[in-house]
This record gives sequence, structure tokens and C-alpha cells, in this order.
Amino acid sequence: MKQLIRLLTLYTFFLGLPSTTLTQEAQLTPQVQKIQETQNARLNSNVRENQGKSEVDDSYKPLLVKLSPDGKKYARFIVWHQHWLQTNNLAEEGAALRFTNSIRRSRMMVYAQVSPNFLILTHFGLNNLTPTNITSLGNDGDAAQFFLHEAWVEYKVTHNNALFLGGGLHYWRGLTRFASHGTSTFMTFDHPRPFIHWHSSAVTDQFNRHLGIYAKGQIKGFDYRLAMNNPGRNGLQQHFGDEDVSLVYNGFEHSDKNGNPVGNTLIEGYFRYNFWDKESTFIPNTTGTYIGHKKVLAIGGGFFAHPHGMYNQADGEHGNIFHYAADVYLDTPLSQDDCLNIYAALMKFDYGRNFVSRWVGTGTGFYGQLGYKLPRSRFMPYMALQSASYEGLNEAIQVLDFGLNYFLNGHNAKFTLEYHSVLNDGRESGFNPVTGAPFDLRIIRLQAQVAL
Repeated sequence: MKQLIRLLTLYTFFLGLPSTTLTQEAQLTPQVQKIQETQNARLNSNVRENQGKSEVDDSYKPLLVKLSPDGKKYARFIVWHQHWLQTNNLAEEGAALRFTNSIRRSRMMVYAQVSPNFLILTHFGLNNLTPTNITSLGNDGDAAQFFLHEAWVEYKVTHNNALFLGGGLHYWRGLTRFASHGTSTFMTFDHPRPFIHWHSSAVTDQFNRHLGIYAKGQIKGFDYRLAMNNPGRNGLQQHFGDEDVSLVYNGFEHSDKNGNPVGNTLIEGYFRYNFWDKESTFIPNTTGTYIGHKKVLAIGGGFFAHPHGMYNQADGEHGNIFHYAADVYLDTPLSQDDCLNIYAALMKFDYGRNFVSRWVGTGTGFYGQLGYKLPRSRFMPYMALQSASYEGLNEAIQVLDFGLNYFLNGHNAKFTLEYHSVLNDGRESGFNPVTGAPFDLRIIRLQAQVAL
């Protein structure tokens, strides 16, 4: 009997089957063996049904086109869509619950490394397509437009990564880390709103991109970006505050008292030091969370300066704009397959006494966020806080967000659910026509993102 069992064991080895199974079966009672045979028949049936079916590959592979045999010259394509479903303002008394669909972003970015020293990038797409601006043919009225977001070229000056020079319509912004936030890697639902980091959005730029030239570089853990740009004439230069002022953000439209044109240049920069893993500066987009794939601790500081950007309608004098900020960013795994994300930024804005622009105003702003990806889980709950005190507003602005990410495949496929609330900011929610006080804003919103 022992010899028979050994022969069966050797036979199953050559068949590639587990030897322990047949060895145990040789010692089973007839009743148990019959049950085992029935289970094996079912298993074999399932195997036959699944034969010829390939496994689904959910891994992400960059969309690359090689321009040289060794792959050093290439073009990469990045495509992402963000679909929103959000409620109406839940702070409105007696308002019936409604849900609105929108396309927050539909974008494509293409960049090509045409030689070791040259890079070209083009970025275009659509923002904020809603039921209120969609039209019959998509090209009339106030329809959301498919437009150019970035178009710049870059030259590598040094043999190392210490200095690159570039120019065009670019996203190499100053002030804070989140001023150049990549829009497909948010840890939160979207960019913090009111746009405290994107303070110049649609004021002097085209959706957070300026026309100008820039320099960037990286030396070990230190990296920097500096830009000199021209301001756009976008029509959002007026005062949005509660206090009456004679200041307007349109100094570039008025010559000085000697007849010389002024206010046509703005300068911004951001400087950062990474203590642990280094972050890429290949493209300007900074990351919201690496979801545990990197161990990053970074501190940074930046500024935004617009000499003669302000104009006083009362006396015809120009004034300077100067903002500065400091921030700290932590994104690191703590144990197996988790991630802790913390970011905090303190910003000081100065347009002139009591002036409030579309997004920020003369005064101080704070933004902070905290998130934690649960171990061996696809869930990452978070909270975010924005607090701002501006001279030209009667009340301090308070923004509080609570949300939950569900990562199907990292940032390439994810859902985000968030409760978003804004207090004391009529620029976001409108004003009471009787009292003039700002309405509060409370909404619940869901986003589905796919990025390739």
C-alpha cells in the first residue's frame, strides 16, 4: 500500500497536481471520497468554463509614442475627465432638493521630448459644462469652450537639472505649492474654493496660466520656479468687498503721470525643499497625494508681485501688489498600504487698503487639509479648512469640507464624495437682496474621475 501511495504521489507530481490532495484521498472513507469527487467535478467544470478567458489587466500604462528606437525621444498623451453630480444649496430655506450633472474638466495634455535638451507641451480642454451653458451645437451663447490651457517650450541650459528656461502660456506659478496643483491628483474633491491659491484666476490670467517666460531648476532636495509674465485684461479687475474704495486692479490700463506705460509685468516664484523623497519638476503640476507611493516632507515659500498693478481712481496714482506665503506638505505611508496626508499654507495678500479681488483680498488667508488612506483599503477620508480675514469684508470667510475618496485604481480611476460649506462669502453664494448679507453655501457633491 505504501508503494502505491508513493507511485500516486510521483504520478501527480508529473501531472502538476497537488500531491497532498491525492495522498489524502487514498486514505478517505468511501462516503467522504464521494463528496470530494463531487466537489472536484464542480471545480473542473468551472475551470473548463473559464478556459480561454484572459484576466482583466487594470494596471496603468502611460500612453507613449516612441520617436527614436531607444525611446529617449518620445511623445506622451495624458487624458482625463471629471464628472460631477451635486446638490443645490442646502442652506436655502424651503428649497427642494435638486441634483445637477456637469463636466468639471475634460482635458488632454501632450508633451514631447524632441531631444535631451528640448521639451514642448500643449494642453487643451474644456471646463464647467453645465445644463445652464450647454447649447444646441456647443458653439454659441455662453457655452463652455474647448480652449488652450498651456502651450510652452523649454530648453535645458545646464548639464544637470540646475537650470531650465522656457516660455509661452504656462503653469509655472509662484506663491504656494497648490498654485500649480495638478488637477488629476487632488487629495480633496477639487482645488480649494474660493481659489485662495489660484488668486489671479481670470483676473490677470487664462484659467490660471499666464503668458510669459520662466526659469526652473532642481539641486538635490531643493527646487525652484521663477516667472516673469504679462497680465491679461480679463474684466475681473473690480473691487468685490463691502467697503467702498477707489482702487481698481487695472493699473496696466493707465499710464503714469509722465505718460509712461506701467503695470505690464508681474513676477512670481516658489522655492521648495524636500527632506525625504525628491519630487519631480519635469512639468509644473504638483501632486495632492501620492497615496503612499512616496515618502515626502517638503517646506516651501513663494511670492507674487505686480508693480503698479493697482490704480487709484481718486488721485490717479498707481500702487503695487505683493503677496507672500509659506507652506508645509507631508505625504507618507505609516504602515502597510496606508497614507497620511497633511498640508498647511499661510498667505499674506496686499492689493492696497481694503481692496478685495475676485478670490482673495488684502489681509491673511490660511488653508489646511488632513487625510488618511486606511490600511489595505481603497478608502481615504479627509477634511479641509480655509479661513481668511480680509480688510474689505465685514466677516471672516470660513470654508469647511469633509470628504471620502474611493480609489478604484489610484488617481487613474476614483470616486470622491464631499460635503462643502462656505460661510460669509457672497462671491460664492450671492447676497440677501434685503439685508445685503452674504448667503451661506452648503452642498453635497460626487465626482467620478478617469485619468489616463
